[in-house]
Amino acid sequence: MNPTPSHLPPAADADPNTAAGIGSSTRRYRYYDLTMAAFVTVLLCSNLIGPGKTCILFGLTFGAGNLFFPISYIFGDVLTEVYGYARTRKVIWAGFISMIFATIMGLFVIHMPADPDEPFNAVIQPALEIVFGNTWRIVVASIVAFWCGDFVNSYVMAKMKVWTEGRHLWTRTIGSTAVGQLVDSALFYPIAFFGIWQPGTMLKVIAFNWAFKVSVEVVFTPMTYLIVGWLKRQENEDWYDRDTDFTPFSLRD
Repeated sequence: MNPTPSHLPPAADADPNTAAGIGSSTRRYRYYDLTMAAFVTVLLCSNLIGPGKTCILFGLTFGAGNLFFPISYIFGDVLTEVYGYARTRKVIWAGFISMIFATIMGLFVIHMPADPDEPFNAVIQPALEIVFGNTWRIVVASIVAFWCGDFVNSYVMAKMKVWTEGRHLWTRTIGSTAVGQLVDSALFYPIAFFGIWQPGTMLKVIAFNWAFKVSVEVVFTPMTYLIVGWLKRQENEDWYDRDTDFTPFSLRD
């Protein structure tokens, strides 16, 4: 079966994103906002709910958040593949600001004086401190690692799409995740635990978490293909970042 026109790479002498009205900065997309909301939801849940519990699976110990955090990278791949780096940049900033707000809100909730006449407060306060009372190092590590890792993921994804002329989506999703998650893990654990963990332990944890997160991307590749293909058809969009300004410090399309 021949690919639909929206899946074909643009001709070399054509504007890659504005032909036939595709990619205009004034365009409104039906599912872009929903995809952004899903991305931020997964990100916040993974960082707020996940760290509160350590799990054992097949003899391996890891934070529960690691089960779902890789899904945010899948959303990042889908966003970059369909809508391009610049629109994904907005989503990453939305996630970054949401994480900061959630952290500040958690600190306020923990440290606000509790009503002594409400017995339930004596029960819930210790639980809130465990779930939302991460040390400043873990909070900073989480935010910095996410920001850097996601921007690297989106950059690699966008560049590989141009290099491959839109072919072999799996190489982009897995390749960008491998690089982005390596940056994420290599930043998070040293910032959070340097001087606390032994270097050998830290390297083992970084290697395991990187391999686990990339494996999730591999397993979900068929689903990524389905979502990307469906979105491209629904949005009539297939963005190529040929002339994109890749600075992360901008919100322009």
